Amino acid sequence: MRVLSPTQWKPLAAAHAARAHGFTADHLERRSHGEKHPVWDFLFDYYPVTPAQLARWHPGPGIRLRGDCPHAGWRHYDSDPGGTTGVDIGELWDKRGESFRYIRNLLESTAANTAHFDCLGLHEWAMVYRTDNPRHDLPLRLGPAGTDAVVEGHQLRCTHYDAFRFFTEPARPLNITPLTRDGQPVNEQRGCVHATMDLYKWASKLGPLVPGDLFLDCFELARAARVLDMEASPYDVRHLGLGIVPIETTEGKRTYVTRQRDLARRADSLRRSLITLIDETSRVAL
Repeated sequence: MRVLSPTQWKPLAAAHAARAHGFTADHLERRSHGEKHPVWDFLFDYYPVTPAQLARWHPGPGIRLRGDCPHAGWRHYDSDPGGTTGVDIGELWDKRGESFRYIRNLLESTAANTAHFDCLGLHEWAMVYRTDNPRHDLPLRLGPAGTDAVVEGHQLRCTHYDAFRFFTEPARPLNITPLTRDGQPVNEQRGCVHATMDLYKWASKLGPLVPGDLFLDCFELARAARVLDMEASPYDVRHLGLGIVPIETTEGKRTYVTRQRDLARRADSLRRSLITLIDETSRVAL
């Protein structure tokens, strides 16, 4: 157990808040004017973490804070007679143990399952296939007919249930594997851009078990994954300052796979860190 004095932990908390603000300042500015953003709002709407929660620094297990710290009033923290405050690992595991074990199993399965780098981000195309109501108020780069033609000219190979469930009804039978929630541990794999993005979701669900730097690393990677997700989508996002990955072309396919592999590589270490964190705190809780 390591004990940090106020002169040690306050700069860490401030640096965390500053880094988080760098990720959220534009979002907060838009929100103050009631403006929506079809790319970045996803990270705050789909994932239920507010900018304020993202800016909240957690020291993580094995560290206790001395002095008057805000953590003393937060859930799942305890203060001892010696004047230090830290994560109450036992309480967290008592209340969320079943959820933590599920997350650990899914993360381990995702890492162990055979990686695929052949989906080409077509899940976003399947979400607008043969529909007059696209999910985003953005122009379709190839138009409705051109978009449908790309879907029909490729084999849909989505392995991520939470993407598959937003497929249009005509698109669902086109997927090589019918996906279900129960089958998620069997199908989810580390090459998937959405599985990479979801590391941020699982980190958020682990709450104060996750140290602040790891939490922000997961968010930063989710941002990068979101960029590829939308640049390879059927939408034209150039007016939003993003580029295009034209997966309907040979060069676009090559670019997508290269970037997908890089995201997966970055995700591997974060996923392993989350698994290790669950394992180590479960032993402490016992």
